[in-house]
Amino acid sequence: MLTVEEAQQKVLSYVDVLEPEEKPLLECSGQVLAEDVYSTITIPPMDNSAMDGYAVQAQNTCGATPSTPKILRLISEVAAGYISEQEVSPETTIRIMTGAPVPKGADAVVQFEDTDEEERRAAGKTLVEIGILREVPPGLSIRRAGEDIAKGDLALSKGTVLRPQEIGALASLGRTTASVIRRPLVAILSTGDELVNVGEPLPPGKIYNSNTFSLAAQVRRYGGIPKILGIARDDMQSLTEAIDQGHDADLFITSAGVSVGRYDFVKDVLAKHGEIAFWSVRMKPGKPLAFGLLTIRGKRVPHLGVPGNPVSAMVSFEQFARPAILKMLGKKKLAKPTIIAISESRAVNSDERRFFTRAMVEKRGEKYFARLTGPQGSGILTSMVKGNGLMIIPEDTKSIEQGDEVQVQMLDWEEEQ
Repeated sequence: MLTVEEAQQKVLSYVDVLEPEEKPLLECSGQVLAEDVYSTITIPPMDNSAMDGYAVQAQNTCGATPSTPKILRLISEVAAGYISEQEVSPETTIRIMTGAPVPKGADAVVQFEDTDEEERRAAGKTLVEIGILREVPPGLSIRRAGEDIAKGDLALSKGTVLRPQEIGALASLGRTTASVIRRPLVAILSTGDELVNVGEPLPPGKIYNSNTFSLAAQVRRYGGIPKILGIARDDMQSLTEAIDQGHDADLFITSAGVSVGRYDFVKDVLAKHGEIAFWSVRMKPGKPLAFGLLTIRGKRVPHLGVPGNPVSAMVSFEQFARPAILKMLGKKKLAKPTIIAISESRAVNSDERRFFTRAMVEKRGEKYFARLTGPQGSGILTSMVKGNGLMIIPEDTKSIEQGDEVQVQMLDWEEEQ
């Protein structure tokens, strides 16, 4: 039986970074840049004002105070997007708005609050001159040309995950699209005669197909595109026909049918139409787990068969499907964000498997504390609903006691870069 780490490495060895695609900028959020991006322009293109104020020659503000202002003649005004035709001289100033190019002759900007403009307006005076109320150094409130990026500079490196700020940076270069590693298409197929589609009447003895929704939501959360194939019944023909619908997938996930029961056909189909890399992992929940390759219409597709119990399916996804999707996306951080917390619950590990218990984690002061969400059965989906982390009991640890330090995988921390 493989350890969790051995199984993870086996899964990752079967997947590669996908090919790039060119997409509109707003559709690229969270994806990985597939090329180095060099700037074809200088940003900002000219020295410009960082404040609303007055463009001056700094040396001519020497000695200026509220009681002895330096009076300058106002000759013009310039707004963002326009260039002043006037030039600032030792005795003149130009009123300037934030973002406007700095006029010739000026080397500083005095903000409105450091002038007597408000008093002059309150007195009903026409602004033909202005009083500067403080000395200013050269360069004050001026953003220099190229201080953000110069023409020809490397703006963004290949492998960068595009967050809103990177999307904005690309837009500032005039780019409308970006070349990014494409998102993997992940086929999802639930199996079992007991399953009923959500929205349909629920006959006695049946359950709704919740796994498709939780797995598809996990796929989407981590950057993949779910392709929902519905429900396959517990017979070889139904399962084979359903699998054929996933011929275009980059990863194929089935739920249920991977144990040793009479109607667990997934391993048999996998053996017939591909190869099995492993089918058991030393973990709880999620011990019966099939992984290998499916050959669908001549294409070899990595296949992960997770257990049918809803908690087992989700925990197995986090450990194996999630890092595979991230690798295909070109992400570098594949490990789940993990913290050290103090356990506020007792948890028993009875069978020498790694036990992923569902927990609620809170930070108090500088420390994290974790408590179990309640009963830990693999069919109790609300144990996931009530938690934000997976508290880990190692294989060689029989129990975690109150006050013990434990590792916790955080379910709700987004650190996939």
